[in-house]
Amino acid sequence: MKRLRMVVDKWLAPAPEMSLRVERISAGMQGGHRVRVEIDGPRGAISLVFFRHGDGAWHVFPPEQAGVTMRVAQAA
Repeated sequence: MKRLRMVVDKWLAPAPEMSLRVERISAGMQGGHRVRVEIDGPRGAISLVFFRHGDGAWHVFPPEQAGVTMRVAQAA
């Protein structure tokens, strides 16, 4: 499982002296969460949105939506 801190370090590489803010945007319909992480870099603010997937890992891309399915129940 990729922890949010590990993914933030990979994508934004914040230095210890940089200000870092984490804002929860919303919880998805299927229980997934989205957060926006912003750092104050030397050339201004940088922010990315991270998505929590069903396996608990955080990524910079949203989880795939489950397609529409149809089921037929067998009559007894």
